[in-house]
Amino acid sequence: MTRNLSRYRPGVPSIAWVCSNCRLRPIRGTRHFSIKPDLQPPPTAPKPTINVKSIREFPEYYRQNCLNRNYPSLADAPERIIALHGEWMGLQKGLRGDRERQNTLSAQLRSRNPLMQDPHGGGDKAEVAVGGQEKKEGLLAEAKEIKAKISGVEEKEKVLENEMKNLAIQLPNWTHKESPVGTEPKLLGYINPELAPPAQGTGPRISHTQIGSELGLLDFSAAGTVSGWGWYYLLNEAVLLEQALINYALSFAMKKGWKLVTPPNIVYSHMAAACGFRPRDQHGEQQIYTLDGPEGKIQHCLAGTAEIPLAGLYANKTFTEDQLPVKVVGVGRAYRAEAGARGVESKGLFRVHEFTKVELFAWGPPGQEDFSTPTAHSEPTSTTTNTTPEEIPPVMKHANKTTTSASLFGEMLELQKSIISSLGLHARILEMPTTDLGASASRKIDIEAYVPSREAKDPWGEISSLSNCTDYQSRRLNTRVKMAKPGAPGGVKSEFPWTLNGTAMAVPRVLVAVLENGWSEERGGVVVPEVLREYMGGLEFIGRKK
Repeated sequence: MTRNLSRYRPGVPSIAWVCSNCRLRPIRGTRHFSIKPDLQPPPTAPKPTINVKSIREFPEYYRQNCLNRNYPSLADAPERIIALHGEWMGLQKGLRGDRERQNTLSAQLRSRNPLMQDPHGGGDKAEVAVGGQEKKEGLLAEAKEIKAKISGVEEKEKVLENEMKNLAIQLPNWTHKESPVGTEPKLLGYINPELAPPAQGTGPRISHTQIGSELGLLDFSAAGTVSGWGWYYLLNEAVLLEQALINYALSFAMKKGWKLVTPPNIVYSHMAAACGFRPRDQHGEQQIYTLDGPEGKIQHCLAGTAEIPLAGLYANKTFTEDQLPVKVVGVGRAYRAEAGARGVESKGLFRVHEFTKVELFAWGPPGQEDFSTPTAHSEPTSTTTNTTPEEIPPVMKHANKTTTSASLFGEMLELQKSIISSLGLHARILEMPTTDLGASASRKIDIEAYVPSREAKDPWGEISSLSNCTDYQSRRLNTRVKMAKPGAPGGVKSEFPWTLNGTAMAVPRVLVAVLENGWSEERGGVVVPEVLREYMGGLEFIGRKK
């Protein structure tokens, strides 16, 4: 594909950016993810509640939204849902008379002496008594016939309901008004602008792969023998750097009030799908590693990001309003089958199949102040019947009543900016366009660090991402919150909290930026960022081995 690239110049807004195929992002696909009939999710799996009513009311918005977000194969789904609903309503209407007759017959057969009363009214009692047995058999035969007819129609209704649900659940989230429509991101600003390189290029810069080789920090050759392309060995001080980056990010977030979690790295495939992650992209290429288990067992996959297990932490649970926001930070291994094309831009640690990632995840109060679209979060019409979610114990101090999901989004962005700034990295902040939002995000902001060795083409590389997924994930994971609502029964209404997720530390890519920006040609080594030194036993400099 053609890439929009330009050479970076400090002080001049640059539109060079990493194409959507090269981004570290939730896997996006237009194919519907389903599992085999004999491998249906267990009874404990969350039952989604999709706002089908909203799709029927605003089909044109949903159609255009699919096109804007690069889901053309789903653009006709809203009209198909309307057609299916019309057919479903027709079946419902057609059964009214049959259900009324069924109720009458049931009442007759349950009465003490059903044979003494003609179900159609009138008739002589003696005459009815004489033919009582025949009448009873006639009533039973008619009841059986009507029951079979109703059952047949109800089966058709279930087929229609399932098709509506399967179409609706694939549609991408509503789009935030700040997200640029199209393919071009919007530049929001820079981090550490004083660290921008000089306007006049200094020639080819040493890459992290060269640094890793010279200093004995990386071994791609051995990893290729053991695992193949896209894997790596971290050696010596690089191991300390990885752990330092992890511990620094965890400590930084913890001091800001985020609770620590170690999530599982293997999840059910249906849980990944509920978070907006699909096993294959729109071209049918593998995106997630799935695991082959014993025959008849539910399918598992390797988590592409800790976002998935963190989102599932409160599946089938209900918060109270004063518990929000709930903020957790977790570290896990991330597995990506789509490590990208084998080009210069993906060389080394920048595009790999397995890496460590520190993830921020939060549940915030529902809201619609960030949308310019009509009634984006109107009363939902469920396509499934949900059981009452399990109550959860308090998970943190009572929330600040002024906290909104929008303010929580801003808090998370400031945390990301502070971490990157403290590492001494020059970076830019981008409001991502609709084609890069994936299925779950309503709004997404990326932070891209300046990577010296990439300056000849595109000097920026994504190291962090922040997404507001509104109620997309909570609806699919059956996570709820009891909100005060005047006029509602008991003054409380069950709603869906908004979920937000962001990268606190994507280790390999930040490691790339730290090695290349910390390289000292004069000293022949890498200067360790000051904030990491306490996590590396006071090590200040990584030099060549003697």
